[in-house]
Amino acid sequence: MPPLKYRSVLAAAIAGLWIVSAAALAPPAISTTGEAALRVFLRQTVTSNAVPAVAVVVVNRDQQIFIDATGKRDVANNAPLTADAIFAIASMTKPITSLAVMMLYEEGKIRFDDPVTKYLPEYEGVRVLVLFNDADASFRARPPARPITIRHLLTHTSGIGYSFADARVARIDDGKKTQVEIPLLHDPGDRFTYGPNTAVLGSIVEKVSGQPLDVFLKTRIFDPVGMKDTFYLVPPDKHDRVVTLHVRRGTGLAELPIPAMAQSPVRGDGGLYSTAGDYGRLMQVFLNGGRTGVTPLVKEATIKLMTSNQIGRVFVVEQPSANAAIAKPFPFGGGKDKFGFGFQIEASPAQRGLRSVGSYSWGGIYNTHFWIDPQKQIAVAVMMQVRPYYDDAAINVLRGVERLIYQNIQ
Repeated sequence: MPPLKYRSVLAAAIAGLWIVSAAALAPPAISTTGEAALRVFLRQTVTSNAVPAVAVVVVNRDQQIFIDATGKRDVANNAPLTADAIFAIASMTKPITSLAVMMLYEEGKIRFDDPVTKYLPEYEGVRVLVLFNDADASFRARPPARPITIRHLLTHTSGIGYSFADARVARIDDGKKTQVEIPLLHDPGDRFTYGPNTAVLGSIVEKVSGQPLDVFLKTRIFDPVGMKDTFYLVPPDKHDRVVTLHVRRGTGLAELPIPAMAQSPVRGDGGLYSTAGDYGRLMQVFLNGGRTGVTPLVKEATIKLMTSNQIGRVFVVEQPSANAAIAKPFPFGGGKDKFGFGFQIEASPAQRGLRSVGSYSWGGIYNTHFWIDPQKQIAVAVMMQVRPYYDDAAINVLRGVERLIYQNIQ
């Protein structure tokens, strides 16, 4: 046994190592001054009329480390925004549907390279746009070089496009055509085009599981995660928590009244209502490698598949605006970022002081946004209800929140 003085030195060294190790393992948090700065910033955005209302939540693996809500939930009725306010999250539905697909993949019921026609035979009739006539919106199309697969749908590389992001689709889609009758914008797998791919995945989830999509999401995801305020139809007793939508008209905003029933069609690519807190709980599942608490929702390997590059040498491409009232060009990261199964992945720093490389994200058309940063072990959702998507003022709020978080994370 070493002499007493050496044993004392050894014990002190071990204790020091334990303290360093414990500090290294401590979950990230936002400093007190950082929290105060965030609250001041959010209130300034509202008082300056940048946006009428904004809610922000920040979580680490274990807990919610920041939440705030400021502004008016309903300006016309002078109703204040509260932290449990319910937002229409639109395309932030997509990662949830993608997670549902991955559950069926784990069960061996879906494979990534399965053709869509295995589940939805009508897609045998899909064609690729070859020529479009501006004069009368007539077009010529051909069979695709390869079939659309589950992988293509998960990565937005199928060629299916949205009308608000492509003027040709806007003119071809007269509201009477099925998705199959609207031509693909390119051969499946050739490049990234944002479109209603996840709506098709939602139909496949229903076909494979034998359940309506809303039932599957509630029983397999929302209930286990504790997302009690996430649904396609807001219950009557929660209706007074729904946030009104504002649309940009010139330099001002016009408020649209909340309908008597807050309800959206059940689709895989959008339609859900949720709260900042609920989406924070969902993001924690990803920070925890697929677990909610101690219960595994999916395997860690499945989360890695979802959040790693699944488009090879293809890049995310900025989508043009075919209807400026709905969306401005988006997303940031065009020409550099990658896409996983349901998420855009930060491939290189966008700007100094923002989210880390490897962070994964998406947003909803009413300017709800989120990102998950596996390097810093935090996740953030910024909820607004303003259109168009990528509205300048809303993006300034998003980036302002982001900078303050990274300046004050500890």
